[in-house]
Amino acid sequence: MHRQFLGKFNELVRISDLSSFTYGDSLRDSIVKDIYRAAEEVTKKVVTQKSQRKITFDKKIDDLLTSKIFGYPIMILLLGLVFWITITGANYPSQMLANLFFWLEGKLTYLFMVLGSPQWLHGILILGIYRTLAWVISVMLPPMAIFFPIFTLLEDLGYLPRVAFNLDRLFKKAGAHGKQSLTMSMGFGCNAAGIIACRIIESPREKLIAILTNNFVPCNGRFPTLIALATIFVGGLVASQYRSLAATLFVTLLVVFGIIVTLIVSWVLSKTILKGIPSSFTLELPPYRKPKIGRVIYTSLIDRTIFVLGRAIAVAVPAGLIIWILANITLGDKSILSHSAAFLDPFARMIGLDGFILMAFIIGLPANEIVVPIIIMSYMSKGAMLELESLLEMQRLFIDNGWTFLTALNVMLFSLFHFPCGTALWTIGKETGSLKWTMLSALIPTVIGIAVCFIVTQGARLLGLVF
Repeated sequence: MHRQFLGKFNELVRISDLSSFTYGDSLRDSIVKDIYRAAEEVTKKVVTQKSQRKITFDKKIDDLLTSKIFGYPIMILLLGLVFWITITGANYPSQMLANLFFWLEGKLTYLFMVLGSPQWLHGILILGIYRTLAWVISVMLPPMAIFFPIFTLLEDLGYLPRVAFNLDRLFKKAGAHGKQSLTMSMGFGCNAAGIIACRIIESPREKLIAILTNNFVPCNGRFPTLIALATIFVGGLVASQYRSLAATLFVTLLVVFGIIVTLIVSWVLSKTILKGIPSSFTLELPPYRKPKIGRVIYTSLIDRTIFVLGRAIAVAVPAGLIIWILANITLGDKSILSHSAAFLDPFARMIGLDGFILMAFIIGLPANEIVVPIIIMSYMSKGAMLELESLLEMQRLFIDNGWTFLTALNVMLFSLFHFPCGTALWTIGKETGSLKWTMLSALIPTVIGIAVCFIVTQGARLLGLVF
């Protein structure tokens, strides 16, 4: 039987030769297709299946999930469902954690008063470092603790390889690797985790492309900003009963736009500084299987959530100190933050922002979650980060400080396209071992963000669409 198998296999491979090789395909892809075709024919002749029902059932599901007609819609709907569960489910634990941390802040403040500590020490340790840590943990931990288990569950079920199969053609045309679709999807939970996931890509060139472009999909730290501003300014354009729907659709459009830019930048990189031929992605779709709950919990919570949160905390500590210093040390009658914002204001206005918004993005480097609190702190001339009680209060504050729909749109676009957070940059440095690639990973999205905002702003002003 063994000799018969090898004889038939060699005969089929020899007959197939390069007959199926067409212009535009790689030689390796053609050979792989012929080998698998030959293997399939041999299997039909010499292998007897004991459970045909299971194989037929899996094939029917695959025909649906990898279909050219239904594959993409199902993938988008499932991804949207994961986002909805993550965002909705994270609201309550985030609020509970925030309440806990701010209750504890009150107790620590009382302790400082009892001990007679100087005000500047309380400001640095509690209003600066502690409050920044509290914000990062309360906003980052719940979404990651929900998203990563769901993502790992889909991985364990066998669905994620189907996602890679569906997106392989697009990424291959962009000169990248099909597995980049998986690392990109991981970036929706946390870009740092998505960058770590790039280890699954064997080619160093394609791994670098995946790392450099992972930031173009919004992580859970940017979703609150996108959702809040979309609800206020996009939802405000329609009737109140359709506000949530309009905001959801707009955020979805931004996500799709981010994916498109990921493909475009991947293509440009593959044709310029990271030239090369895309490697073959021979994916054998694994069978559907019951998830191992222990593995799901360990991988999602220990390997991903706790690991990424630990790096975020390490970056947030010095950032809290810097934020407090900038907001509280004055030169003349203004804080360093106000002077810096005034210096940046002319450039910021050119791209539809203002100096305080641009400064918030810069000093919000440790975590995207603290950008909006820094903007609120700056507008209210306070010495510590603040959070308003409702979106209506936020809307009034922003409008009173000159915001228009165009301002909100540019803040959302710049939030989507700007340098990675401190945790992601640290992770890029660890994964690449190169300062050059780390700096480039910050420069590429920032330049694109500035260009997109400039085009949108100047185009809107030219057409008189500022409202």
